[in-house]
Amino acid sequence: MPDISMTSGRVLILGKSGLVGSALLRNAPEGLQTFAPSREELNLQNRSEVSRYIDRHQISSVILAAAKVGGIGANSRHQKDFLLQNLEIQNSVIGAASNLEIPNFLFLGSSCIYPRMANQPINESSLLTGPLEVTNEGYALAKIAGIRLCKAIYEEQSLNYFSLMPTNLYGPNDNFDLLDSHVPAALMRKFHEAKINDSQAVSVWGTGSPLREFMHVDDMANACWFMLNTNAGGQLFNVGTGVETSIHDFAILMSSVVGFDGEICFDATQPDGTPRKLLDSRKIQSLGWEHKISLAEGLKNAYEWYVEALERGCVRGQ
Repeated sequence: MPDISMTSGRVLILGKSGLVGSALLRNAPEGLQTFAPSREELNLQNRSEVSRYIDRHQISSVILAAAKVGGIGANSRHQKDFLLQNLEIQNSVIGAASNLEIPNFLFLGSSCIYPRMANQPINESSLLTGPLEVTNEGYALAKIAGIRLCKAIYEEQSLNYFSLMPTNLYGPNDNFDLLDSHVPAALMRKFHEAKINDSQAVSVWGTGSPLREFMHVDDMANACWFMLNTNAGGQLFNVGTGVETSIHDFAILMSSVVGFDGEICFDATQPDGTPRKLLDSRKIQSLGWEHKISLAEGLKNAYEWYVEALERGCVRGQ
């Protein structure tokens, strides 16, 4: 099985402007050669173009962090786009890398790949054992296809192609568009704007009862670099904290971090999504990885970044 040396490997990071991609660059091991083309520099849906880039730069490892992503609202409204565009990106990049026999490939998915009513905490073995959450089925199906493709490449070509499934992530360079963002970014923006506008109340989607696990994106980035030093071909690894909180309690914590003192109203006419989603991350933890950033500490860090980025006018989706 191939392995990667962090001091000599040439790693292609795709999705550098996104939440995970930017964290990968921010936390890259010292001395590592990284290549992170922008959308303008490399069309990920063009397999020939991707192949030429990989070959020209003598890439030894690829991390695919690029994807069409969004929160429950965007996923519900645009199932076709989330399915089709993610399949196109994945097939292009994974196909190009495997044809060139690039030895290492890390595919990033999402915990929404698991059945809506999977046993909790969700083990990797739960994949394809039940119906998906309907609000993000298109995105989930695309990610499942990527997982299975990496597994097939390992089995047929003995290349170190594997998948990491992060829990709900937050942190610097998140998307703060209220229609397309995930819960942490959406609530951070809502509470911040309510604070500066002296609003009396903030509305939060759903009943507040769903349970979620949140992890700072820097912990996820470090998990990626950790796993690129392993031979994990064909496997799927959950990456989470093991700590869950209700959306109700998360909203209260977020309002405290931001400094909003008004009322929090839960809108039960809006969807809750999956009732509970906690990942079983014992598999990756057994290899020696563990998260380091607490939720309170991480949200404080993320909010400090958000305020500074707003002043510089460089917040995505805002």
